[in-house]
Amino acid sequence: MILTTSDAVAALGFVGFWGPDDNLKYPDGVTPPTESAINAKLAELKAAYDAQAYSRSRKAEYPSIEDCIHAILDNELEALQVKRQAVKSKYPKG
Repeated sequence: MILTTSDAVAALGFVGFWGPDDNLKYPDGVTPPTESAINAKLAELKAAYDAQAYSRSRKAEYPSIEDCIHAILDNELEALQVKRQAVKSKYPKG
């Protein structure tokens, strides 16, 4: 995921739009956020995104919904939990 200036501006609660000169514009009467505020918010958003890398990796490798349903119906929950724990061990939190 690529975070942009627009993402930071929106996260700061501002409404802006890109003008024809490729500069971010704001409605009349709105004082735009400072560049340092935008950069700080971008850093915050990036840190939050990076902190969830383990979750995205786990999601890609967890057993599918179909696998879970079959494990429940076939009384194979223990094997399912072993698979899930292997993924959790491979991608630990934080």
